[in-house]
Amino acid sequence: MNIDLLLTGGQVVDGTGAPVRVADVGVTAGRISYLGPSIPGASAAETVDCAGLAVAPGFIDIHTHSDLTVLAEPGADSAVLQGVTTQVVGNCGFSPFPANDARRDLLEDHVGGIGGERVPIAWTDLDGYDAALTERPPAINVVPLVGHGALRIAAMADPYRDASPVEVATMVTLLRRCLEQGAAGMSTGLTYPPSALADPGEIGTLAATCAAAGRMYATHARGLAGNEAGAIDEAIAVARETGVRLEYSHLALNNPANWGHAADSLRRFESAAAAGLAVGFDVYPYDASSSSAVQYLPYWVQEGGSDAIAQHAVDPAWRSAALAAIGEGFFGGIAWQWERIVLSAAPGAGEIVGRSFAEIADLWRVSPEQVLLDLCAEYGSSAQVVLHYRTEQDMQAFLAHPLSVVGSDGLARPRILAADHPHPRSYGTFPRVLGRYVRELGLLDLPAAVHKMTGAPAERLGLTDRGRIAEGHVADLVLFDPQVVTDRASFAEPCLPPDGVLRTIVAGRTVMAGGTVGDDRPGRLVRCGNR
Repeated sequence: MNIDLLLTGGQVVDGTGAPVRVADVGVTAGRISYLGPSIPGASAAETVDCAGLAVAPGFIDIHTHSDLTVLAEPGADSAVLQGVTTQVVGNCGFSPFPANDARRDLLEDHVGGIGGERVPIAWTDLDGYDAALTERPPAINVVPLVGHGALRIAAMADPYRDASPVEVATMVTLLRRCLEQGAAGMSTGLTYPPSALADPGEIGTLAATCAAAGRMYATHARGLAGNEAGAIDEAIAVARETGVRLEYSHLALNNPANWGHAADSLRRFESAAAAGLAVGFDVYPYDASSSSAVQYLPYWVQEGGSDAIAQHAVDPAWRSAALAAIGEGFFGGIAWQWERIVLSAAPGAGEIVGRSFAEIADLWRVSPEQVLLDLCAEYGSSAQVVLHYRTEQDMQAFLAHPLSVVGSDGLARPRILAADHPHPRSYGTFPRVLGRYVRELGLLDLPAAVHKMTGAPAERLGLTDRGRIAEGHVADLVLFDPQVVTDRASFAEPCLPPDGVLRTIVAGRTVMAGGTVGDDRPGRLVRCGNR
């Protein structure tokens, strides 16, 4: 047997949820060519002794915002150091395609709200985005979703209003083309303009287009006034009415008034699944979220993007009205707790990065509302925040549930970010699940946890040759020590790499070994369907 890479004697966790077993794994031409007992006298170009180590499919991060960071930083250090081999981009309504030349600047500003280094969008569709990835290939694979916000910007001269029937039809045409080019589905960001301006009819029409193509619908659901229950009901209604496969993004309870009511949210998903709907959700193992500061402004303040905010902020009347509206809370009425909100990035902001808005307000001798508005006016969507508005209890309930999978909601980033203070999820999500919630707390057993990070997301995405260790599957693999693996990244030191992840393999090629990210870049865009 001709074997390029032979992993011997490892504890194989195959991604299906089946019990761990000791076996050898052989890789030939980028695919798994052998899985079974030790082969007497077998030789390979490279052999790795995996005794005492877990051998698992490479982790599939079903929810990321690495759309442009994989171009700016193709080494994807923060991902491969965790054992991630595939990331899904285009979430929460943000994607760098389709693009309309007339509103390219607005799309670039919109996509800039997901964080990371800015990259000019020099293409118009998914094929063009793929060409950019091919020219500068990443270490990891990329699965694309089509962002609903991008569809609105491409189809509407003014995306911050109701869409006309003609404009919805244009969105359908653009979406259908992206699906034909291999997109895995569509995402919405229903707390983020312009996606938030869509009515149920518009969303249903687009979701039906995904259903007809056999693709998924991922939604960052509405969070107005913290109405998490209503947001779940709306998302499930879309699945019921269209038959689309639903992925509910980063399930959480962000309104302090709803903390401790995870069971109510879970009952809604359980009822939908019992009725035969294809529903599920993803979760990341932290009690804090992160996004652009602009996204917490009232919708009318956000209209026109960052440039418009900067222009309006010098108008005393507009500014006074904006500050009054901000003072009423975010997402339609969630009360501000300024000490829980931390500025995580603002290029050139210096010492205030890493401080809470309460601390910055004291430093500047202004109100926290003024801090928020002034940061948005000066830095636009580049100003990023971390919100400590969740509870560990609720998160654990979601993570342990059978309908959940793991997604970081982070970005593929370089190993060191001297100027930023990002959420640690970009550096620690998957080892944190394995270390804290499997080994230390026993919330999940190892096969179940790995299934949530490999086989289950692959099934939801329609990836038939990834997410499992099986002969013929793509050899995306990770080796880790189950007795050691853990996250080191924290909110105080968010860019620290994990411990215990020893090797990350993409298409049979090692991209990280012993904590060192190599120069090999075997990743590619993974298209769904016939492409």
